Amino acid sequence: MKEIQDPGRLQAYLQKHQLDYIFKEPLKPLLSLLSYDPGEHICSKGDPSSTLYVLVKGKLKIYTTSAEGRTLIISFKTPLELIGDVEYIQGTEMLNTVEAVSPVHMIAVPYRWLNKYAKDHPPLLHFMLEIITQKFYRKSSFLSLNLMHPVDVRLASYLLSISYDESDPQFTGQLNTINLVDTANFIGTSYRHLNRVIRKFCQEGLTERSSGAIIVKDREGLSALASRNIYE
Repeated sequence: MKEIQDPGRLQAYLQKHQLDYIFKEPLKPLLSLLSYDPGEHICSKGDPSSTLYVLVKGKLKIYTTSAEGRTLIISFKTPLELIGDVEYIQGTEMLNTVEAVSPVHMIAVPYRWLNKYAKDHPPLLHFMLEIITQKFYRKSSFLSLNLMHPVDVRLASYLLSISYDESDPQFTGQLNTINLVDTANFIGTSYRHLNRVIRKFCQEGLTERSSGAIIVKDREGLSALASRNIYE
């Protein structure tokens, strides 16, 4: 993680996403603009929560881990999104692990400044309420639909999510074959079944294995298979 010391860029993000009225003047000098590289964690499940993050550029992967160490993907997020909002309201530790998929920029503000300057600021409270209700709606939809979709649809959606960022046309990701066990856990299937589906995708020309990675070769074909990305 790096802090971007560029007030002009921070202000540009505030204006682009119409956040000027949400973070009123006493808060503005206390905002930080942070950058994260792909694969870098913003936070991990169980970490103490102390900061509200606003995603203004890039894509995030959000997942949870069970006591047995199994992981399950919850969703991928693109701007505009909040991290640490539920934890701020509830006063809890971080509920999930959040990882950068593509180069990410986030505006950060510590909870202590929110409590001091914006605890009763209606625009901020309304903004947080809107984001939180969207999260719970999407989570409810995801939980009801995820395991009802066949594994090929889940894998197609997952590959599209980690390989592309609509806000950054220059970004192209790939799935490292070292992480296939994690991937199987993420999408709720077995390692063996996942490998069968990957072989099928390769035979159909949708993907290829190259230098220890799974690379998307036919984005349109995967998109057609996924119909709509169930993780976004």
